[in-house]
Amino acid sequence: MPARNKAAKNNVVDCSVLRQQDCYEGERLVDVLNSIRRGIESARLLAGNSLPEKIWLKQQFAIGVNDVTRVLERMASIADKRSSAQAPCVRLQAVLLAGDCNPKWLTKHLPSLASSRKVPLIFVRDDKRGSLRLGELVNLKTAIAIGVKARGNAINQKLDEILGDDEENHVTLLEVQ
Repeated sequence: MPARNKAAKNNVVDCSVLRQQDCYEGERLVDVLNSIRRGIESARLLAGNSLPEKIWLKQQFAIGVNDVTRVLERMASIADKRSSAQAPCVRLQAVLLAGDCNPKWLTKHLPSLASSRKVPLIFVRDDKRGSLRLGELVNLKTAIAIGVKARGNAINQKLDEILGDDEENHVTLLEVQ
């Protein structure tokens, strides 16, 4: 049996090969996360306080690797346009993924799954604190992956501003040095 390349075996997206325009560093990362946080607060105020905060957050986000994977798998893939399965009632606008996940194999399936569904993937790297930053967004201690559900609210408008109209750019790296 031929020897296999170790890098090919561990098919994890290497953030160092991303283009410079895909990277948010330092204050830009802080600004982006604060912008998302403001979007969450304004969407919460516009929705009223009829629901408890945890339930409202679950309606706006898929929180955790398992939940994000479940929602992505239920979405129709690009190659599967001819299938007669009806579209899911939940669609993700973007996936935020912490870069400090250990072991890496917990999240290595998400980039390919998100790209097959044309869902932008945003890597958050902050010197081993990316999961803490994502957890702050949804009032948890840590969160490795957060999927933002497309609901047409202030959160989605803020993400549209961040992602822009570039349809070809499906991977973005947010990084603090």
